[in-house]
Amino acid sequence: MSDTMLEVKNLGISFGGLVAVDDFNITIKKGELFGLIGPNGAGKTTVFNLLTGVYKPDSGSIVLDGTDITGMSPINVNKAGIARTFQNIRLFGDLSVLDNVKIGLHNQYSYSTLTGILRLPKYFRVEREMNEKAMELLKVFDLDLSASFLASNLPYGDQRKLEIARALATNPKLLLLDEPAAGMNPNETEELMKTIQLVREQFGMTILLIEHDMRLVAGVCEEVTVLNFGKILAHGPTSEVLADPEVVKAYLGE
Repeated sequence: MSDTMLEVKNLGISFGGLVAVDDFNITIKKGELFGLIGPNGAGKTTVFNLLTGVYKPDSGSIVLDGTDITGMSPINVNKAGIARTFQNIRLFGDLSVLDNVKIGLHNQYSYSTLTGILRLPKYFRVEREMNEKAMELLKVFDLDLSASFLASNLPYGDQRKLEIARALATNPKLLLLDEPAAGMNPNETEELMKTIQLVREQFGMTILLIEHDMRLVAGVCEEVTVLNFGKILAHGPTSEVLADPEVVKAYLGE
């Protein structure tokens, strides 16, 4: 059995003749915490959009745990086992914390419209199971006591945790985190670092992280790939890559 979770080969996409990602290659092992870094406009989020089916690649292939998912729709990519969070938090602010997580569970639990309208026994059974599962996830993130709160009323750091919990509710094989530390103060970033490590350890999760906060990257990632102008600039163990003068130069723009 292969220990490879994600294998991306020669991935590329252009927009209006402008090459956004060119010949992108990564291999991520199961259980690995992998970083994708680079200056603004390097193509990192474009890579995430390719991996999750938001964009269709012009070239290359994406294989998740042995299954070719290249060109699949976002819904089918999620069903195949990829979940993501976003740089700008995308919660349902007018729904409760509990209901936000339950939305992530709907790819595993379902009942017909008629069952819901008539409140048949299956409706109550499925709702009970979903509530129990959602509360289990919220407890992991110390959000269970806030289950009835509106998601928009949570502190910023807890909203990040909730978005990760909702992503995990889809039961993914690979979790993509897009700039999770964006907008956080140092204390919130420290807490986020612990949260990411907890997710990896408690769920055995394979994680691909986009991040500008180099302290966070150095604290959680074993391997890092650096993108610049859509091309891979460097790849290797995190400590070595972050000490590379070319990487420093790319970030400083010198």
